[in-house]
Amino acid sequence: MQPFTASVVQVVKAIPEGRLMTYGAVAAAAGQPRAARQVVRVLHSMGESQGLPWHRVMNAARRISLPGDGGELQLALLAAEGTEPGLDGCFDEARFMRADEA
Repeated sequence: MQPFTASVVQVVKAIPEGRLMTYGAVAAAAGQPRAARQVVRVLHSMGESQGLPWHRVMNAARRISLPGDGGELQLALLAAEGTEPGLDGCFDEARFMRADEA
């Protein structure tokens, strides 16, 4: 596993239930603040095999990026943890962790 990938796995595993991070914040906490798309790649390719709470990671607009069934699954997993979006589809900013908190 590459160092950045290992760092992303570590950061995402550390996101506690009820808290969220953006892809960019995960990238910054993993040492590469401009690598948000790489975080998406890591979550897509390793989320299940590494047991990552991938559903706790959102886009910069604090919304779910996955279309269709994937987005519905992410919403259901978050709802099971007591985290739901507001009427505008955005998640409450107070739930988001910064890179320096990870």
